This record gives sequence, structure tokens and C-alpha cells, in this order.
Amino acid sequence: MSKKECLAMLLAGGQGSRLGALTRKIAKPAVSFGGKYRIIDFSLSNCVNSGIDTVGVLTQYRPLMLNSYIGTGAPWDLDEAAGGVFVLPPYATQDGAEWYNGTADAVYKNLDFIESYDPEYVLIISGDHLYKMDYNLMLDFHKQSGAELTVSVIEVPLEEAGRFGIITAAADGKIEKFTEKPANPDSNLASMGIYIFNWPTLKQALLADAKLSESDHDFGKNVIPMLLAEGKRLYAYAFSGYWKDVGTIESYYQTSMDLLREDSEFDIFSGGQRIFSNSNIYPPHYVGENAVIENAVVCNGCTVLGEVKNSIVSSEAYVGAGAKVENAILLPGARVENGARVMRAIVGEGAVIEMNAYFGSMEETEPVQVCGDGEHIKDDLWSRGY
Repeated sequence: MSKKECLAMLLAGGQGSRLGALTRKIAKPAVSFGGKYRIIDFSLSNCVNSGIDTVGVLTQYRPLMLNSYIGTGAPWDLDEAAGGVFVLPPYATQDGAEWYNGTADAVYKNLDFIESYDPEYVLIISGDHLYKMDYNLMLDFHKQSGAELTVSVIEVPLEEAGRFGIITAAADGKIEKFTEKPANPDSNLASMGIYIFNWPTLKQALLADAKLSESDHDFGKNVIPMLLAEGKRLYAYAFSGYWKDVGTIESYYQTSMDLLREDSEFDIFSGGQRIFSNSNIYPPHYVGENAVIENAVVCNGCTVLGEVKNSIVSSEAYVGAGAKVENAILLPGARVENGARVMRAIVGEGAVIEMNAYFGSMEETEPVQVCGDGEHIKDDLWSRGY
């Protein structure tokens, strides 16, 4: 295989258990977002927009959707003969089949894949974050600073810093301290889980970590502290754009609703740094003569015969005559039948809100209601006082 300056290893095996019904049947990176995308689209598109044409996608939990969605990688221009996208699930060895046991372990078990391209640099990214980023700018910083490992960081409110890996860095960006989810953080520079390694440094670190039985084989918990202790040259790259890890139902819902604001921080509609997806195969949407649509995203393949207000209607979703959808998210293939109402809720892929049923609540104090993929909500919910 041809030598690469930089290839990417995309960690996409996350279960995302805090997303509840949204990840009951699919991995977190496969969850629909923004009407026509899946969360993994953002990391894959960042690679393409940065000129990185070789990406290993490490899958584990519920991989079927991701495998079929990624396919040959053609929608992201990642189907080149000299590179492309490669789905890398766990595999059996002479020692027996094993799952990936941590982020570092997942990459360690694919050292042969990386070795086959003999890159100068390896970019480690996650498949479950929402952001637009030019990795070339980070790579330029990595080269100029003479780093062996560069960690992308973003400023977070100090009161939230305990949820992240926190970095203390000198004025030139050199990392002096790294603490995973500290109880009393002394910095608000949070690791984004985006790393650029010199290939020899990464290989040596993973081989050493694999021998440690007490290790969690995690980049944040183990590999980065180990490299710091060894006196390696670690630097922090400050990222100033939008970045979000939608780890809960509430954060997923709010981040989605923010797309509908004119002053939204996260712009997925402009032509710059385009986000690619594998959902361009549907016909145009159809809006009936009595339909009402206000401040909404309505994607290809949809049929809207009723009312949609302040909502996201994903590809192939259906809103029947007399139905009302407000402050809600309909995921791909969801159906809201005639006369039904969906208010401040998420309706999963292929789920059905049956005729005259009511789902959700307009009360801000109530948690966002979620109808899981393929589920049906019947009209007997009226008897529950909705």
C-alpha cells in the first residue's frame, strides 16, 4: 500500500447508553442528527474536507447500521483505490476472540492496518461528536511545535470541567498536566478526544500499554499520563469553533433544536466545510395543500399534510392530515398519523404515532419524551391525562 503522511483512526464503537431508546438498536455514531445526517457524518466529513483520504472506522456495539451506512465510503469520496474507508470490527486471534477493551486497545489491535500505510502521523478521532474542524490546521501546529502528541482542547465553563479530561498547559501550549475528570479542576481546557501522534510514538506507547494488566487501555486515563511521565513532547491545540458531545437525551434534543435558531452557533446549512452523508437517495419532500410549516427542517422523502412548527422532520418521515408536530424531532421514517399530536418529543426511526394519539408534553419541567425506533404509540394515551 502507498505511504500516507497522515491517516485517521475513527473510534465508532460507543454504546451511548445515556441516550436511552435512541441507542437501543444502534451505536451512538449511527444516531440520526439534523434531519439528513448521522453523527458519524461530521467526523468523516472533517477528514474529507481536510484531505485525509484513509480512515479506519473501529466499530463494536451494534455495528450493522454503521457497516451498511458507510458501505464503500463513496458519499464521502472515501472509495479511492489508494486509500478509502475501512470498517475495522474486533476479530478472532489465536488467543481467542476479544472485544476492544478501551480506546487505546482498539487502536492497538489494528496496528497492522496502520503499519501497512507507514504514516508519519496518525489522527485519532471519535465518531460521536458534532463539530466542523480542519485537521490540517492542527497538523500544522503539531509539526511547528515539534510535538510527539498533540491534543485538541476547547475551553469549557469551569463548573463543567469535571466532566472532561482537563489539561494544564504553558503559554506555548506545552502540556504540563493531564487529569481525567478531576474533582477540583485547575484549568478549563478540556480534551476533545482528538489526537495527532507521531506514528513511532503511538506505536511504542500502545505496545507498552498493552503489557500493563492494570491499565484500562484508554488514551485519556492511561496513554497520555504515561507519555507525560516519560517526558514526551505533548502539546495542546486550542480549538475555537463549535464542538458538542451529545451524551444525553436532553443535550441531543437541545442541540437539535438549536439548529432552528437564526443565531445558531452550529451552522450545518452554509456551503463552507460541507457535511456529506449517505442519505441523498430520496425524492423531494411533498407538502400538501392544507399543510402548515413554520420554522422547520423538512428533509427529502418526507410527506407533510398537517402542521409542523419549530421541528425537525427527517428523511422519509410522514405527518398526516390534521396531525400537529411542534418542538419535536421526527427521525428517519417516523410516522405521525392523521389527527395525532407530537409535542416536545423525539420519535425514533420507523416509529409510529397512531391516529389521534398524543405523545410528549409542552411543559418545560417535564423530561423530553422518546419513542424508540420501530415503536408504536396508540391513542389510548389520552386516558393517561395528556
